[in-house]
Amino acid sequence: MIDTACSLLNTRGMTSRLLDVNEQLANYILDASVQESEVLQRLRAETAPMSGAGMQIGADQGQFMALLVELMSAKRAIEIGVFTGYSSICVACAMGPEGRLLACDVSEEYTSVARRYWQEAGVADRIELRLGPALATLDELIRDGRAGEFDFAFIDADKENYEGYYERCLKLLRVGGLMIFDNALWGGSVADPDDHRETTLAIRRVNQHAGHDEQVTASLVPIGDGLLLVRKR
Repeated sequence: MIDTACSLLNTRGMTSRLLDVNEQLANYILDASVQESEVLQRLRAETAPMSGAGMQIGADQGQFMALLVELMSAKRAIEIGVFTGYSSICVACAMGPEGRLLACDVSEEYTSVARRYWQEAGVADRIELRLGPALATLDELIRDGRAGEFDFAFIDADKENYEGYYERCLKLLRVGGLMIFDNALWGGSVADPDDHRETTLAIRRVNQHAGHDEQVTASLVPIGDGLLLVRKR
């Protein structure tokens, strides 16, 4: 009976129950459930005029990730793609004083803002920033024998390397560890059969891979621009 029920979950005949989140409903979600600290509010305001402001995650997404980190009691985390530091503050705060976050980015300009706000948020001592290509950093961690050491990974960087980040973070996570990929729905482009841009193709590949990888349990969640949640079995 259980096997039959599980197999039914894999059918595609289910009616979609996704809501069309308009501006009114989005504002309700934020007003009703999001508790954004004063530091994060100021960081959001400073980031808003920047040319890459669209790379910053939403307050609802940051709170959702923090909840997952708390539920896991995570203490060791990786972040690939820091930008101005909003997500790293959410994760570092959720891990508590004993938590340690290894943050990877290539931009000195953006991460200089992040460093300042990490200090203001009181989490600077929990975060190690490594500037340089993240794939090289992950390979170094694996060579140093740190496979299976990490509880959580958040990936929000160059989409063309998502598959490479997937494979390396899977090695670095412990059993039961969780990695989250941002922009997994890419503004809906992943479902457009006429969109053959390399970025879209790369996101499709990692979504498809996670969905069929027997090493993990995966779920696509329509929060923000879409989150791919991948738990290591």
